[in-house]
Amino acid sequence: MGVSAADFIRDLSDVIFPPSCVHCRALVEPSGAEERPAFRHVCQRCVSQLEFVRPPHCTTCGHPFYGVVEGGRMCVKCEGLDPAFREGRTAVLFKGAARSLVIELKYHRGLHVLEDMTEIFRRVPELIAHVRGATLVPVPLHPRKARERGYNQALLLAQALAAAAGEGARVEPLLRRVVDTQTQTAFDRRTRMANLKNAFALVRGADLNPSLHYVLVDDVFTTGSTLNSCARALRRAGAVNLDVVTFGHG
Repeated sequence: MGVSAADFIRDLSDVIFPPSCVHCRALVEPSGAEERPAFRHVCQRCVSQLEFVRPPHCTTCGHPFYGVVEGGRMCVKCEGLDPAFREGRTAVLFKGAARSLVIELKYHRGLHVLEDMTEIFRRVPELIAHVRGATLVPVPLHPRKARERGYNQALLLAQALAAAAGEGARVEPLLRRVVDTQTQTAFDRRTRMANLKNAFALVRGADLNPSLHYVLVDDVFTTGSTLNSCARALRRAGAVNLDVVTFGHG
């Protein structure tokens, strides 16, 4: 099979400017029989340390269970969340190279890492099967934050997930952020939930179909407060079959 023009340009670029690992900064090189690395911005060593999430896992946040699972399917971290969505899934744990990819995308305008994040989605078949045919709804940024950053990373990740899933998965930015809250990273769940109350609303003119499968998409599941606030807005608008997916959990 011939090499496409895009692959040729990519390979030539890699010769002139060898890609380095976004996490450890080592050169990213092919391994074994690979003509080119499956990951362009994460080295083989760091790829091997990615913690992909497989069943069994918490049905609310997607965090994996270890050992024998008995009793409820909600982990202790999700107690008190009262989710407005049905299930939550995540691709990887938010550590190591996965964390570096999110930081590069979110804070350093690293749009180039999206191809590696798409590859990570592809390597979680249970998650991919779950979103096939779904309408993917990115968690929105407030217009001020969107202007500062220049893009919404959740929208880009939803597009990456749709590309990985194929088979009818499509992205629709159905929500808008109407309250410009400060960053929530320093707050506990109770404070986050209070800050995010009524922070999201349906975009003007949007119409939800109760028969469709809607999946909220964000970069990281921390306490679930942001996703839950978004889920409540979609529920009020008529969403019935509603889940969430994040790239990472941590």
